[in-house]
Amino acid sequence: MQKITTCLWFDGKDGRVQEAIDFYTSIFKNSKILDITYYGEGHPQLKGQILVARFVLDGQELMILNGGPGFPFTEAISLSVDCKTQEEINFYWNALLADGGKENQCGWLKDKFGLSWQVATSEIEQMLKDKDTKKANNVMMAMMQMVKIDIQTLRDAYMQA
Repeated sequence: MQKITTCLWFDGKDGRVQEAIDFYTSIFKNSKILDITYYGEGHPQLKGQILVARFVLDGQELMILNGGPGFPFTEAISLSVDCKTQEEINFYWNALLADGGKENQCGWLKDKFGLSWQVATSEIEQMLKDKDTKKANNVMMAMMQMVKIDIQTLRDAYMQA
């Protein structure tokens, strides 16, 4: 068990917690459900529904809490997927957008549950850290024009300086 685990607050009405777990574990390799705890007799309206679930997405442990409608997701927190290739970006982008997700700017999207994701490459960070500010600025300007990240377009912008 890792020391710090991200906990995602879900409004789990109508089986949405199990649906989310199944959705996420179907997308990421090396994923599995670790543990599920259900509401018991003390909560008659929720009895039998998932209370807490722990699962792993490609080595990263996460937890879902079925806490009800009190706290919806915002962009204030997102999960970031570091991709090595454009094919990998395309795969995760399309998979996470499935069934009602929404695209955003600069490689960000919201999945059908409203959780924000960044689907990008760590190569961007290296380009943005370049001491040649013209290169870094070119990359930033190119990225600001994108919805889904296009690695080659960023590389081209980087080389234009």
